[in-house]
Amino acid sequence: MTLLLDDETVCRVFDWKPAVDALRAAYGVEPADERFPGRQIARGDHGWLRAMAGAPAGDAPMGLKIIAASPRNGRVSYLIPLFDQRSAELVALLDGHSITGFRTAATSALAADLMAPPGPLALAVIGSGFEARNHVRALAAVRSISRVRVYSPRAESRARFVESLDDLSLTVEPASSAEEAVDAATLVACAARSRDESPTLRGAWLRPGMTVLSIGSTVPEQREVDESTIARADLLVADMVTEVCGETGDLLAAHRAGIETRTKTVGLADLVSGRHPGRTGTDQILLYKSVGSATQDLAVAQMCVGAAERSGLGTRLPLEIKAVEK
Repeated sequence: MTLLLDDETVCRVFDWKPAVDALRAAYGVEPADERFPGRQIARGDHGWLRAMAGAPAGDAPMGLKIIAASPRNGRVSYLIPLFDQRSAELVALLDGHSITGFRTAATSALAADLMAPPGPLALAVIGSGFEARNHVRALAAVRSISRVRVYSPRAESRARFVESLDDLSLTVEPASSAEEAVDAATLVACAARSRDESPTLRGAWLRPGMTVLSIGSTVPEQREVDESTIARADLLVADMVTEVCGETGDLLAAHRAGIETRTKTVGLADLVSGRHPGRTGTDQILLYKSVGSATQDLAVAQMCVGAAERSGLGTRLPLEIKAVEK
């Protein structure tokens, strides 16, 4: 019978370190386009539907994440079905809301662990919402954090951010500007966009040796980092190379400005597998760009299913959705 995990159960069983480990294993497999095709989107008169599908190597479940959005009502929902690859039976159905945020931050933490220099990290966070908080928690699960400095436009949002991370026993401080937050940082996490889609991070603020994580520009009309940031990066690491380079506002703006990125862009899987060395100099500036992928969704969803089964959590649906013979 199919196991159903609602968002509350997902949050109960989720753990950052196992999630990062699951992603490390998923990205360590030789990539194949036929296993994880690009995102597809259907646009209707009142909403849109996006699907990201994947069939991992081996016996891991295949599945997809479906995102349904009603822009006029400001509503969005996420659903992740997982299927047994051998029997084609539906083995699990998950609310994908929190998984989406968890997998984004956990993948950023994996990237930062591979890209940032050894030793404790001074972290700057631009943004104070759900994604920003998740990034601090994910990074703290894999690396030592010497301090965190956060900036978002409203002082009350910065204060709530600091208070929300009390349990981590980290030094978390508000900054009065994005530039002040970035000053003296070794790792910068961009987890917010401005209302007018102007970049929130400027390349002029970066110093040699920094690592930047950018997750907020996933479609052509979105911006998060400026062209100078792209130009100054010695290496650009992308979770999905084709989509990052061809569909994100930051990279499209860089290309219009004549900035060459093709020769300095590699996939995250190349770093995880060791096919690319990543950072080769202490003064290099490295940039990680993410649009999200089914690789991430399925790895974290399967981790949650396993944890729920071990804990006896979740609900077995009172019906069986069988695969029929063809």
